[in-house]
Amino acid sequence: MPRIRRNPLARFRGSDQPWVTWALIALCLFIYVLQILPGSPVTTALVYYPPFTVIEPWRMITSLFVHDQGSLLHIGLNMLSLFIFGPLLEKAVGHWKFLALYLISGFGGSVAVLVLAPTTPVLGASGAIFGLLGAFFVIQRKFGGNTTGLMIIIGLNLVAGFVPGTNIAWQAHLGGLIAGAAIALVYLRTRRRDQLKTRVLLVSAVFVVLVIIAIVRILTLL
Repeated sequence: MPRIRRNPLARFRGSDQPWVTWALIALCLFIYVLQILPGSPVTTALVYYPPFTVIEPWRMITSLFVHDQGSLLHIGLNMLSLFIFGPLLEKAVGHWKFLALYLISGFGGSVAVLVLAPTTPVLGASGAIFGLLGAFFVIQRKFGGNTTGLMIIIGLNLVAGFVPGTNIAWQAHLGGLIAGAAIALVYLRTRRRDQLKTRVLLVSAVFVVLVIIAIVRILTLL
């Protein structure tokens, strides 16, 4: 009989309902509605502008929830990607681990912008989305899943950031991708319940490394 290949994500013990994914989508859509209201200050209040990192570091996270108010394509593509990949990963790893993956990936994207494009304002969930792609890739590779299509998607999106006139922050994509892959590696190595403390420690270490990189970069810019 032919060998049946199981879904690699089934190796994790997760949850059935991806309520964190739905909450993230709902929040982004709600904020977008607020953004497009006449005279709305929401975009200005939440966008990440690297030169202001010292006095407003929270924008490195809040920028994940605002999008280009002049383009439905921006939020549409990001939310579609979250709709596709979010439930798969959240059901596999669980709610809180998924939320940590999403936020730290987005933060990694902001750190990459600070390091590589320190005068460029950015907004959007792309860094976090690329973190999900990076995590999905690492998990699929670990358990022998087919990653060809995913590699094409990641490659095309990274290359698109270098096309003149696209106004895409490839730095955020790259930073999110690396951070998401790192978190996925931690999850793979700490899947047992008795490894909870180790998992928290290692995930915290990834976050701390990102913070240190940001601080060092800020000091070089002063």
